[in-house]
Amino acid sequence: MHLLLLLTSLGLLVAASDSSSQHKPFDCGTDTSHASDDYLKTVQALHDNKNSGSPAARAAIAARDQAAASTGSISIDTVFHIVAKADSKSTVTNNMPSAQLSALNTAYKPYNIHFNLINGTYNTLNLYFQTDLSGGVLGRCTLPSAIANGKSDPTIYANDGCNINANTMPSGALQGYNSGMTAVHETGHWLGLLHMFEGYSCDGPGDYIDDTPAESTATDGCPGDPIHNYMDYSVDSCYQGFTELQVARMRSMWGLYRDGN
Repeated sequence: MHLLLLLTSLGLLVAASDSSSQHKPFDCGTDTSHASDDYLKTVQALHDNKNSGSPAARAAIAARDQAAASTGSISIDTVFHIVAKADSKSTVTNNMPSAQLSALNTAYKPYNIHFNLINGTYNTLNLYFQTDLSGGVLGRCTLPSAIANGKSDPTIYANDGCNINANTMPSGALQGYNSGMTAVHETGHWLGLLHMFEGYSCDGPGDYIDDTPAESTATDGCPGDPIHNYMDYSVDSCYQGFTELQVARMRSMWGLYRDGN
């Protein structure tokens, strides 16, 4: 994979802000305010189990049913971009991208989803690891959206991907969050998942998935269930997996929006 080459050829670009090695509450910059209307209609249709309405809703149901009948492997091409200021690039060591790839594959392996480190298109996962990520979050990611048949601005390709604090990579400087689980969480967004506390209410649709508990607040640290779910907030050591319907949702969104585009 020529990881040393990745660190140099992908560009050590300039960003701004302060990195800290101290424990901070997990925060992620991805929510429904960043979602397209098409995405919101799709998750609503999947949640309501209605095979009617817009073409997008009907396509979502068809994709879900096809995904439910399939257990085949999903292989996702992935690109790591290391973004750092000159005086902070030394915080990202040469072995951290390899360890991060391993953390992603270990987390998603039980669900038959695999990541390959290369270059590619809209079905390629672009991860931008920034040593000085702005905005006070550990990461933010684009949710999938329709791009075919002129429905969307082609710049969606250029903007697609995840921005992640590089200090969350395995052996990074951010204590409590340096086992690579932030990239796992953000990749869940890229594959179509929302936070379980979406809407910050115990009523309403939440993340539009029936087997995840509704939450009025995000968790912090490792207080107890349901912090083990990758789409809640917790320290890395508490994360354990996705629910069955979260996996089905990722597969549906992959087939509907990203595969082949």
